[in-house]
Amino acid sequence: MTQAQQQPPKDKLMADLKVVMADAEELLAATASHTGERITELRERMQENLRNARHKMGDLEDALRVKTREVARATDDYVHEHPWKSIGMAAGLGLIVGLLISRR
Repeated sequence: MTQAQQQPPKDKLMADLKVVMADAEELLAATASHTGERITELRERMQENLRNARHKMGDLEDALRVKTREVARATDDYVHEHPWKSIGMAAGLGLIVGLLISRR
């Protein structure tokens, strides 16, 4: 499996957005020497959109980080409150995965 296939969908989306933003910034730099009212207007609008996208992406990354911590904390609390149930579920899941793998 490639690294892109191993990434969760949200992480892949964030990585793809970063690539698109980098490409857009490179395009802006490449057209910096071109003049004209229409090109200047498009470049300014694109720069503003990139700033907004970068800000929103930062907010999404922060929200995802907070949510991940909350889920990890909830899982930790559950395991501490129900240790035997957690062990049983993990063993059952391991058994199912083992059976599925052995069929290949």
